Amino acid sequence: MYYFPEQPPYFLLIVGFLIALTSGLALSGTLKVIVQNWPSERAENTQPRSSLKQLLVPFIGITGGTCLFMSSGLEIFGFPPSLALEVGLPISLFTCLLVWLQLGSMMAFIQREGMQSLDLDSFS
Repeated sequence: MYYFPEQPPYFLLIVGFLIALTSGLALSGTLKVIVQNWPSERAENTQPRSSLKQLLVPFIGITGGTCLFMSSGLEIFGFPPSLALEVGLPISLFTCLLVWLQLGSMMAFIQREGMQSLDLDSFS
């Protein structure tokens, strides 16, 4: 027996996408401001953890939007709502956790070594 939803959550899919998109734009703007302030704050020797605190709210928005988008997308493709949430939520949360850890380590690396250390053209 197949599961066909009567009302697929297209609206929730779009809302989740827009939440993640707008939070991503906020994260990008906040990250640009933090990186621009690093040369003036280098003398003060600030910790990268204080910079991550400023990025937490936009990143939580990205995580929530991604979870909603993933769960709604799975439900549209035929998963029952409870199973879509049980599959989409852990995948989204785990992926966002890994991205958050990578972002923190990259910010600490850049603050310690400088932006020149990320010369990706030299690897080709």
